[in-house]
Amino acid sequence: MRYRVTHTTTYRYQQPVGLSYNEVRMQPRPCPNQQLLSSQLKITPLPCDYRTRTDFFGNQVAWFSIREPHREFVVTASSEVQIFPQPVQLDFSHGMSWELVKEALWNDRSEPLLEARQFALDSPFITADAELAAYAQASFTPGKALIEAIHDLMQRIHRDFTFDPEFTNLATPLTTVLEHRRGVCQDFAHLAIGCIRSQGLAARYVSGYIETLPPPGKKKLVGADASHAWFSVYLPELGWMDFDPTNNQLPGDRHIIVAWGRDYSDVTPLKGVIFGGQNHELKVAVEVENLGA
Repeated sequence: MRYRVTHTTTYRYQQPVGLSYNEVRMQPRPCPNQQLLSSQLKITPLPCDYRTRTDFFGNQVAWFSIREPHREFVVTASSEVQIFPQPVQLDFSHGMSWELVKEALWNDRSEPLLEARQFALDSPFITADAELAAYAQASFTPGKALIEAIHDLMQRIHRDFTFDPEFTNLATPLTTVLEHRRGVCQDFAHLAIGCIRSQGLAARYVSGYIETLPPPGKKKLVGADASHAWFSVYLPELGWMDFDPTNNQLPGDRHIIVAWGRDYSDVTPLKGVIFGGQNHELKVAVEVENLGA
């Protein structure tokens, strides 16, 4: 499938901002099943400095500064991307047990496993503690295939937790999400990653988009009209495999990957530093248009 993605972020300030430095991660990244066809970033006011780079995780980053006073700041990323079908895993009980994968992760020094190991460690938003380990335990029973355990964990999170955009913000700890069983896609991705890391396994955070208006006969996915988040797990036999606990499904041709990292802090769509303009209003709009096959 081919998609056009438009992601607009608008800040309006009560007092003028005199200077700002910003980083943007809104450009879909190249992946085995995803091809970026075009991408454009429009910034108002016009920046006086602008450069692009690839970060440690391979994500595309734009850095810029604005040095003129302004009360409104708008960033619009417009991209076209082609998504190719992925093989569907039907037999979740097949493959290495999660214990064998854990042993390989910490003892095998091959390059793919060394690279995956960094995603088994704690990160700024995710600390693998005893509470997460206790919740994960029901999925990670002895001898269970890793992919089956992860699929079961995804289904439990979807069943046990309520999508509630009013309950959490970026400062809400995972312990609160786990206690009240409420949150949004970012919380559910962090929760799953924390549970997986609590078992000594590797999981990474994936940010992106999902189709805004689905094809006839398909329901709208939770998380449309905004940035979406899910998680990915390293499987020695298959590589990285994605899971979307918010929608209880394996991401396919309706999920568009923008960036991945240890958690949200590595993939924030827009972040920066401003001087002045402490009080502000934020508006984010995402549109994903299906252009057909």
